Amino acid sequence: MEMSDIRKLASSYRTFSIATLGSHSALDICEGANREGIRTLVVCQKGRERTYQKYYSVRKRFGRSMGCIDEILLLNKFSEVATPNVVKQLQKKNIIFIPHRSFSVYVGYDAIEKKFEVPIFGNRFLLRAEERTAERNQLYLLRKAGIRVPKSFSKPSQIDRLVLVKASEARRSYERAFFFANSEEEYRQRSREMLKKGIITEEGLKNAPIEEFVLGAQYNFNFFYSPLNEELELIGTDTRRQTNLDGLLKLPATEQLEVLKHIRMNNIEIGHIACTLRESMLEKVFDIGEKFVETCRREYPPGLIGPFALQGAIIPEEKGEEIVIFDVSFRLPGSPGVRFTPYTGYLYGESLSMGRRTAIEIKNAFKSKKLGEVVT
Repeated sequence: MEMSDIRKLASSYRTFSIATLGSHSALDICEGANREGIRTLVVCQKGRERTYQKYYSVRKRFGRSMGCIDEILLLNKFSEVATPNVVKQLQKKNIIFIPHRSFSVYVGYDAIEKKFEVPIFGNRFLLRAEERTAERNQLYLLRKAGIRVPKSFSKPSQIDRLVLVKASEARRSYERAFFFANSEEEYRQRSREMLKKGIITEEGLKNAPIEEFVLGAQYNFNFFYSPLNEELELIGTDTRRQTNLDGLLKLPATEQLEVLKHIRMNNIEIGHIACTLRESMLEKVFDIGEKFVETCRREYPPGLIGPFALQGAIIPEEKGEEIVIFDVSFRLPGSPGVRFTPYTGYLYGESLSMGRRTAIEIKNAFKSKKLGEVVT
């Protein structure tokens, strides 16, 4: 099915439902849709369905309807969502599918681009750009947009400052086993230790980006680009909670050094904390967002649709604080707490979650007969 056919299919809908994979930010998506009166479906994997089927399904509680998930589609594996039988079921239900990171990880880019013949809200071809191995990846797009990124090193012998090596975990390739190095010698030593312990693989190390370590206040800038309004919105800002880094940072420095003799630091993302930003920085935030939207429009037509996030740090410079971006999410980020930042309130008069803002865009597109313009 060509993309034009996907858009025709969406435009033919007389009613529609919103669906997503039962992981990552499914609850944020469904709660937002529920608030806008849109029916929801969550595709679950056996053994991982209880959160959605038992605890947050729509049913009567205390004499009123509660919950945000109307229907569950239970599969043996998440990847089955791209099989012909399941695709037909979703098409019959007039589904608009909302992608998130777990969708990319468990279904895979080839299946998403070539087999998943269901209208996706957003640009399905940009999902692959999150991977550093992609030809026109996020780093390529950031540089094209003129957005500052950490200095990269193509080989360990080039290391001339503190760097962060982003190797994939041996057990979970979609997670990273970061380590620091200040020289080629330290790189070799640290990588040997991690290979010996089975934390990373030779292949993971070979493909690991080596980037300058940027020391600053870390922020995720969670944006929404509306093709209907042709406007960029800042939905909210947040920062990450990471295991077991968070616990380590709460210890005094001497205890940190002692603990690190016995336990490896682990900074796998486990949650987020909503945080605000000094108002004088907002113009710079919108500036990088606008540049990125324009670059993606040129490089990956039709460009960004809906949610995306630029993740980085704000660092002190002589001429004032500057933003350095080191990661991009080309889909709905897993940050449900952003609704508790004030930025959508300034625009809409009330705080909106990313899930609800997504539902509003789809609902408005449907009402104005432009649903084909917001899907691929």
